[in-house]
Amino acid sequence: MDVTINGARLNIEVLGADNKDAPVMIVHHGAPGLGSHAEPKASFGPFADEYRVVVFDARGSGASEDKAPFTHEQWAADVEAIREWIGVEQIIMAGGSYGGFISMEYAIRYPDRVLAMVLRDTSADNAHRELSRANALASPRIEVDLELFNRIMAGTTRDNEDLKAAWAHILPLYDHDLDMDKVRSRIEATPYHYATHNFAFAVNQENYDLKDKLPGITAPTLITVGRHDWITPVSASETIHRLIPGSELVIFENSGHSPQVEEAPKFQATVRDFLRRALERA
Repeated sequence: MDVTINGARLNIEVLGADNKDAPVMIVHHGAPGLGSHAEPKASFGPFADEYRVVVFDARGSGASEDKAPFTHEQWAADVEAIREWIGVEQIIMAGGSYGGFISMEYAIRYPDRVLAMVLRDTSADNAHRELSRANALASPRIEVDLELFNRIMAGTTRDNEDLKAAWAHILPLYDHDLDMDKVRSRIEATPYHYATHNFAFAVNQENYDLKDKLPGITAPTLITVGRHDWITPVSASETIHRLIPGSELVIFENSGHSPQVEEAPKFQATVRDFLRRALERA
């Protein structure tokens, strides 16, 4: 459904909506300008048997309105407005990759609203950018076109076609087991919003660093990461784990950037166990 959130039309879907007494989980997709609610719907949809799961296209992504600003402050404020719209006092906040950035931003800005937090393959600062560049250059899967690679990573893509070409170039790096048919399908299924992507990578990430604020997060936090993640490597999750008091870290040995897909049964069991324990303590 289309819902106006902070003046922008957002595409929102509520899974498990008939269970009005169930805890609410809001899941933020990754990759601004490339991601959509499709991934969290597939990954967290199974949790709709125990939770009301809210998935959505963030402003500037998917089928939602391209209405600036595309800042972390605004995206976190949009999550807060969605919480108000769904009508609960507290939520489980979840997000992977760039969605993890916004999940942590939300937990820092709205600490009293977070029952628990689930992070996946993410980072608390921009140090992962140099690591990901080195990993890409070392990978046998692609011969890096530095001009194209630099445009997508620096947020200087020229238009949607250029963003699509750059996305197609790096997408083979993401999964532990490469399936080019899946890669090609994902390239065509991706909704491209180059202006959103460019702002996220050229502006937001330049000064992105939450490390000094993470010790103040009090919500129970689960951090998950694939052992072979090239873009937000295990070391980034280890830093988050070290800084968020009482957090739990689970490394998925047979995954790249998407253990929620590559090791789905284990991922779901891990999250379910964590949330049951976390909510028992709430």
